[in-house]
Amino acid sequence: MALLLAGFAWWARWALDPAFPQGFPYLTFFPAVILTAFLFGRGPGIFSAVLCGVLAWYSFVPPVHSFSVTRGTSITLAFYLGVVTVDILLIDWMQRGNEQLMRERERSEQLVAHSQLLFSELQHRVSNNLQMVGAVLSLQRRGVTDPTARQALSEAAAKLQTIGRIQRQLYDTSGAPLAPDRLLPDLTRDLIETAGRPGIDWEVDVPPGIELPTGSAIPLALVLAESVANAIEHGFAGREEGQILVAMAQQGSMLILSVSDDGAGPPEGFDATTSNSLGLRIARTLAEQLSGDFSLTAGPDGGAMATLRIPVQSATA
Repeated sequence: MALLLAGFAWWARWALDPAFPQGFPYLTFFPAVILTAFLFGRGPGIFSAVLCGVLAWYSFVPPVHSFSVTRGTSITLAFYLGVVTVDILLIDWMQRGNEQLMRERERSEQLVAHSQLLFSELQHRVSNNLQMVGAVLSLQRRGVTDPTARQALSEAAAKLQTIGRIQRQLYDTSGAPLAPDRLLPDLTRDLIETAGRPGIDWEVDVPPGIELPTGSAIPLALVLAESVANAIEHGFAGREEGQILVAMAQQGSMLILSVSDDGAGPPEGFDATTSNSLGLRIARTLAEQLSGDFSLTAGPDGGAMATLRIPVQSATA
């Protein structure tokens, strides 16, 4: 290819010789040297520079058809040598820089893939460890005879296993919390499927654009898990079918998460703020950590409605 480009440059210089003023013997040879060095590297570029220089010297540098060395010839050759040397060096440095950039890019991609693998493995191990602790508490409950202690261990084991199931769903591979319109549907589906109640229908209504920071993703997920579990355990007790609606919206300075069902609803005189239920106490504590409040009331159309309200500045801090 270097020979072909040099030959083409020689032919083009010969064909255009009548149109060129005297004193431009290398005009068509410079592009040939540059193209050869750019396409094939430094070695072919040097070969092309030597070949083009010899052809131009013999054919177009007076006295033509000879390799006579005069003062003018020396200056012309020195000018040509300086130009092609700079061209080849610049192209070589550019290509070396591109190669180094490609290697760094490949290395960065490998590091990203490795980090994503480690993050996924970490999430998986944390989830498994939490569920294992819950299973150990369940085993410990078998050796306890006191009904209150058995109930406390049972609830604690269930909560830990729930946290273990939702842990791996809270973040993507970058470590950032998932958007609610992606997180809440997957989490609700997993909670209901884990409960083993195929007759329960569910729906999630979350507008896009709401973002959850790291500090509120876990509390929101836990409150959702408690609310769904409460609806299944109490609202649909003795029933095979039911409907659960999960909704999130921003109203002014408040971010509101609601979980409503068409079940039995809370009993007469029920007050979530004074209830001793472990799940409700956890929900109230999580709401307080987010500078918000949690309530469980009768729904407008029957059933129960659990509502978490937190300030927007708390969710975006």
